Amino acid sequence: MNIPRQTVIAAGTLLAAALLGSSSVPKATTSDVAVSVAPEQLSVVGLPCFPGLLNLTMTNTGSKDRYADLTLDPTGPLQLSRTLFSSWLPALDPDQPVSAPVEVRVPRDAKPGSYKIGVEVDRKRVTVPVTVNPLPPKGPGDNLALGEQATASSTHGNFTLCGAVDGDKDSEHWDTLTGWNDGTRAAFPDTYDVALSTPATINRVELYTLDSAKYPARVNGLKDWDVQVNVGGTWQTVDQVRGNTVGHVTSTFTPIQADAVRILCLDGNDHTYSRIVELEVYGS
Repeated sequence: MNIPRQTVIAAGTLLAAALLGSSSVPKATTSDVAVSVAPEQLSVVGLPCFPGLLNLTMTNTGSKDRYADLTLDPTGPLQLSRTLFSSWLPALDPDQPVSAPVEVRVPRDAKPGSYKIGVEVDRKRVTVPVTVNPLPPKGPGDNLALGEQATASSTHGNFTLCGAVDGDKDSEHWDTLTGWNDGTRAAFPDTYDVALSTPATINRVELYTLDSAKYPARVNGLKDWDVQVNVGGTWQTVDQVRGNTVGHVTSTFTPIQADAVRILCLDGNDHTYSRIVELEVYGS
């Protein structure tokens, strides 16, 4: 009689365990790596510059230095900026956590609903629930730039490209939570663009430059710039701002159908960087 090989191996293992004593039975693998994820649940929406953000943390709770791999397994339409977080974890006292961010995005046409991300280290698994919300309405009176795809001539390492279309126009959050800063010191011009989801007739742009108690606009804000719109692949200037010293400037112009909006930054008040806290675009 032919017995399947894996059955023979299993029977042999059990027999050996019985002969040698119960202490020889293989034990379940335990992990000396503690894993935490913040937040414990997440909401996202299908706008290119509205990613959800998870912070992954691994901590070596054991007595020996080791290397650990944390893997992420998303379901449905969830797209992650990384699916692997690897790190050397020293065994120090007190324990030293090692962290890494992960951006979570979904396509614009993602179906609203409940999904999840599996987070695993040493076969120990944590599940993060993720809710995909419907797209926000963008009709008359709505900010057409909110969360849409941004591009720039350069971006400083302390900032994110999407920082100027994230809906936060508070300069007090500058360089920690919001805003865009170019990455070429004392070199102008710089450009910051936002692509509209569909061609739209627009007639107003609101620009918020850096203006806080610590960093007033007259010293650190954007001084000179052109507002441009993209029509059929060509950039057209619809407004010019010169000698600005305030934090919020409204540009109005004849309604025009455009695919994208650009801020052509020509100078800052400190002549070093281009700084935009928020860019808003409105249609007629």
